[in-house]
Amino acid sequence: MTLAGITLRDLEYLVAVADLRHFRQAAERCGVSQPGLSAQIAKLEERLGAPVFERGRTVLLTPFGEAAVAQARVVLAEARTLLDLGAQWRGELAGPLRMASIETVGPYLFPLILRPLRTAFPQAQFRLSEGRTAGLTAELLAGNIDLLLASTPLGDDRLVETDLYVEPFVIACTPDHPLAGGTVPPPLDLGMEGLLLLDEGHCLRDQALAVCGRSVKAARHATGLETLRHMIAAGEGWTLMPLLAARRSDADSLVRYVDLGPEGPGRRIGLVWRKSDPRGPRFAKLAERLRRLDLPGLRAVAPGA
Repeated sequence: MTLAGITLRDLEYLVAVADLRHFRQAAERCGVSQPGLSAQIAKLEERLGAPVFERGRTVLLTPFGEAAVAQARVVLAEARTLLDLGAQWRGELAGPLRMASIETVGPYLFPLILRPLRTAFPQAQFRLSEGRTAGLTAELLAGNIDLLLASTPLGDDRLVETDLYVEPFVIACTPDHPLAGGTVPPPLDLGMEGLLLLDEGHCLRDQALAVCGRSVKAARHATGLETLRHMIAAGEGWTLMPLLAARRSDADSLVRYVDLGPEGPGRRIGLVWRKSDPRGPRFAKLAERLRRLDLPGLRAVAPGA
């Protein structure tokens, strides 16, 4: 049996008669003629294969009608929920919003932006995750996540990228390292030995090599920024570290962070979504809200700059 021939309007007629136990009053509530309402209910009963109402001086529900009307109420409630979802879609962001971040951004940026985002978008339910750039880009394109915080540009014409901030790099080294003497002015000469890098697959690794020179040979590699930090705290090498990551650690008494000056290198952090996602204008508003936050050390980037 298919659903053809049964409409939500028919179910509204059904519920109205069940509520009022009167066909004329039900027709008035529904804004139709009594003959028209009666004819539609008769067609519905025929389609269902059993009578819903016992018609006499008083309109009564049959045993089947009790169950049918109860189910009709459920269907109508779910249909109204569908309309409500549409209203939410037309308004501000609402419902689950899957936001992912690359591993070298999320743990340091999420704590700074979540409270403002929840205040600005109270109907949205943020679902967070993290990973590496290539995997998260694939997840975004597959529709498994909605938004991506990443180091831009990604260079995929299927995606919209809007830059949010420039995050400066600092040097992380041991307190007795030659680089630990203070601000390192440009031009940077970072070709010394002992450079520690993240494993391949991290965009931060490529950015560090671009700053330090591709010919530099890394001493060792680490799977994450916190491991890099602890390697330095243990007394070996140096690395380039994003500013936000340099601002939280129990090992900071064993690590010196060296400013690279106002003209020093950094990376762009942007918000990315699928070009085909109809929520794009709302995502742009979310990006603008992020851009207006006063985040210590980060420089906001004007749209299109």
